[in-house]
Amino acid sequence: MTRTVDTRFHACMHLAAIYNPNVHLQSLQQALLKMSAKSKLPLLILILSVAALFAGLAFAKQDPELKQCSHQCRVQQQFDEKQKQECARKCEEYHQDKKSREWEEDKKQTKEYEEEEKHNPYVFEDRHFSTAIKTGKGRVDILTKFTENSDLLRAIENYRLALLVADPRAFIVPNHFDANAVFVVTQGRGRITLIHEDKRQSFNIETGDIIRIRAGTPLYLINRDDNEKLFIVKLLQPVNRPDYYDVFYGAGGAKPKSFFETFSTEILEAVLKTSRDKLESFFEKQGKDAFLEASKEQIEAMSRREEGTGGGGMWPFGAESKNPFNLFRKRRPSKFNKYGQLFEVDADEFKQLKDFDLRVSYANISRGSMTAPFYNSRAIKISIVVQGQGYIEMVAPQASRKSGYEKIRSRLRPDTVFVVPAGHPFVTVASRRTNLEILCFEVNIANNVRYLLAGEGNFVQQFEKEAKELAFKSREEVVNRIFGNQDEEFFFPVPRQQRSRDYE
Repeated sequence: MTRTVDTRFHACMHLAAIYNPNVHLQSLQQALLKMSAKSKLPLLILILSVAALFAGLAFAKQDPELKQCSHQCRVQQQFDEKQKQECARKCEEYHQDKKSREWEEDKKQTKEYEEEEKHNPYVFEDRHFSTAIKTGKGRVDILTKFTENSDLLRAIENYRLALLVADPRAFIVPNHFDANAVFVVTQGRGRITLIHEDKRQSFNIETGDIIRIRAGTPLYLINRDDNEKLFIVKLLQPVNRPDYYDVFYGAGGAKPKSFFETFSTEILEAVLKTSRDKLESFFEKQGKDAFLEASKEQIEAMSRREEGTGGGGMWPFGAESKNPFNLFRKRRPSKFNKYGQLFEVDADEFKQLKDFDLRVSYANISRGSMTAPFYNSRAIKISIVVQGQGYIEMVAPQASRKSGYEKIRSRLRPDTVFVVPAGHPFVTVASRRTNLEILCFEVNIANNVRYLLAGEGNFVQQFEKEAKELAFKSREEVVNRIFGNQDEEFFFPVPRQQRSRDYE
C-alpha cells in the first residue's frame, strides 16, 4: 500500500507540474506531507485535492494562484475550520517560497539581458523615443536615428519611425511634412483628409489600414471614436535631409505656431488682401495646440461625407488607387496555422508602395509559439511590437568583424522596435501568457527571397544528396529526418522547457 500511495503521489505531483510548469515539486511534496501528518487525513485525498487545484489554475488565467489555492482550502468539506486555516497557511508559505525563488532568478536573468540590450544596436526601446508634440489630447513620438548607436544600419539611415496617439474626438490640425510616408493604423477609428492639387480626399480609417502620403501633401486627421484612442505608426523617408524631417503647421497657435504667421505682415496683407487688424484678430483665435478637441456633431458631419472609400479598400485587379488598403481584409493570411497568422501586402496589391520598395506585414504569433527561423535575401525588416511580449534571437557577424557569429537576443514588449538586416537569420517567440503582435516594414523588397531554415519549405531540403552528406557529415536520410521532422510551415509551437521566464 505504501508503494501504491507513493506511486500515485509522484504521478499527481507531475500532473500538477503539467498543469502549472512553475510548480516546484519538492516544496509541494514537503508541504503535503506536513499537512497530512497534522490533519491525519489520507495523503491520497490531499494529493487529489492539490491536483484538482492546479487543474483549476490552468484555466483561471486572471486569478492569482494564492487566491485560488486559498479558495480551494475553504471549500474542502472534509476539513474542519482549523485544518482549513492550516491549509491556507501552507498555501501562503508555498506561494511566498515560489515567488522568492522566481524573483531571484528573474533578477539574475534580467540583469544579464539588460546588459546585453544596452549594447544592442538592432533594438530600440522607450528611451530611444523623443516626444515631438504632446498636448492634453495626444502626442507624437519619434524614434532616434537608426544609426544613432551604430553604423551597422546605415542602409536605412534615410528612414525615420514615429508614433501618433490621439485621444477620443481629437483633431490634428492641418499640416504637411518634407517626407514621403506610410501610415498604418494599429488601433482605433479615424478619418484622414488629404489635399491634392485640385481636390480633397477623405477616408474613414480603422485598424489595419495602410495609407501612402507623398511629401508635402497637406492633411488633417480626427479620431472619430468617443472612447478608444487612435494609434498610428508612421514610416517616413525625408526628402531634404537624409535623417531628419520637419512638420509645417498651416494652422496653430503657440505650440505649434502657424507658418502663416512667420511671414511678414506686409506680405500677408498683400497675398490675402486683408488688413493688418483683421489678420491679427484672425490668428489670435487659433488654438494653442496641434491636437484639439472636436465636438461630436463636427466629427459626425465630417465622417458622413463621401469623398473616397476608406476602411479597407482592396484592388484584386491591381488598379492603382489612393484609397487605404486594409491588411486584415485580405482574402486570407499569407501564412497561417494554429500557432500564428501573417498578413502581408506589397506593391502587387497596393501600387502606392512601389515608390517605397516596401512590403508591410503584420504577424500575430499565438502565445507559446514562434516563427520559423528565416532570413531575407535583400530586404531589411523594421519591426515594432504592437501588443504582447516575447523575445527575438538573431544571428549576426561578430561585432569585431572577426570570423564567426554572435547571438543577438532581446526582450520584446509593446513599442519595442527591432531591425533585422538582410541575410541575418532570426526568430521571434511569443510568451506563454500573451500573443505577440508585430507590425513590420520590409524595405528593399524588390527581388527579395525569404529563405526558411526550418519547417515545411526549408531550403536545406533542396540540397542534393552529396551536398547534404558533405555539409552535415551525416547520411542523407539523417539530414532529411532532422530537417523534415517539423511539418508545420512558418509558425511552430515553443518547447515546454522554454527557459526565459522574464519573457513570459
